[in-house]
Amino acid sequence: MKIKNLPKDAWLTVGLLFVVGLLNYLDRTMIATMRSSIVEGIPMTEAQFGLLTSVFLWVYSLLSPFAGFMADRFSRSKVIIGSLFVWSLVTWFTSHASTYDQLLATRALMGISEAFYVPAALALILDYHPGSTQSRATGLHMTGIMLGQSLGFIGGWLAENHTWQYAFHIFGIIGILYAFFLLFILKDAPKENVAVKEQDEIQGKVDQKDTVKFGLAMLDLLSRKSFVYLFVFWGVMGVVGWMIMAWLPTYYKEQFNLSQTLAGFYATAYLYPASIAGLLIGAFWSDKWSKKNNYARILVPMIGLGIAALAVFFGSFTTVLTVAIVFFLIYGLSRMFVDTNLMPILSLTVDKRYRATGYGILNMFATLIGGLGIYVGGALRDSNFNLKLVYQFASVSILICIVLLWLVKKYTKTAVE
Repeated sequence: MKIKNLPKDAWLTVGLLFVVGLLNYLDRTMIATMRSSIVEGIPMTEAQFGLLTSVFLWVYSLLSPFAGFMADRFSRSKVIIGSLFVWSLVTWFTSHASTYDQLLATRALMGISEAFYVPAALALILDYHPGSTQSRATGLHMTGIMLGQSLGFIGGWLAENHTWQYAFHIFGIIGILYAFFLLFILKDAPKENVAVKEQDEIQGKVDQKDTVKFGLAMLDLLSRKSFVYLFVFWGVMGVVGWMIMAWLPTYYKEQFNLSQTLAGFYATAYLYPASIAGLLIGAFWSDKWSKKNNYARILVPMIGLGIAALAVFFGSFTTVLTVAIVFFLIYGLSRMFVDTNLMPILSLTVDKRYRATGYGILNMFATLIGGLGIYVGGALRDSNFNLKLVYQFASVSILICIVLLWLVKKYTKTAVE
């Protein structure tokens, strides 16, 4: 289906959500950078501090399918604004926590409120960008998320120069004010410009006016082979991603006899710029190729994963630090071809009414199983596996992901032709 012109404010919407995505990941990650200040203010064990992140992830992941459904059932823009307002309010409340239980409660509430954002945001972006700009729009939004992750250090810096409560206080207020600003600016895509027939043609002429129901959405999604394979694919990618990233500082430290500080620097400082570049390269390539090939948004990630698999494999063999850094940079860049195209791929495989619900299910599975990647790496280490072998296992897993994407393409064939 082709659309002559984008709806009004299509790129403005991406820009507005870029900021929301940045705040989303900044608010959730900065707690990790102010550990010493928080533990000094509220004494706790290492396990208790770890639980602050774990409870966020558990609540966030388990609520993601329902959060996606809410974005399909009601106004996406209102869900986004409500999510931003509530998590910003919770961020502000966090600055007033004086006991461990209060802090733990705010992290759980943060998981609830933030779960509603990403499925709604990506679905709204595709409502505004139903044609050849899907991947670019998605990639630019993901760049905001990556930037938010990379700016997490601000929390630690503010905690050192003020108090750990100060950062939560400031960013909570910023988010609340931005939510009120969005009330007047952020809108749902106009119905006449959103491709009403886009998924009717793809998925059997469904009635877009039908009421979206959670049970029917789940049945519809899980009955599609393309979605099931995409579900498995994203779960395996979650394991691989967490396995590679969580153990990369340790790999650098042990393989090249580096200090903990240098190992951590090499594992993160170079990777974020490469990942942002990968998001944008993958997005522009996919959009350009999609004008000639309906499967471009599946093929580009397949190519990227092929490069990523080779990069991880050879990066695990080299004895030269610079060469290892280059290979893992290539991995960080090419692996992002997947992230910038995931929602566009999902839109090829599911009924348009259930885009956000579908992404919520993928988000839940990847988050839950992602922690398994860290555990698997640790279990292999306990069994005296060298980290080189762990990364070689990861490279084979990436190849499996390519096969899974090919199966997604196979069962999406009749949908896009």
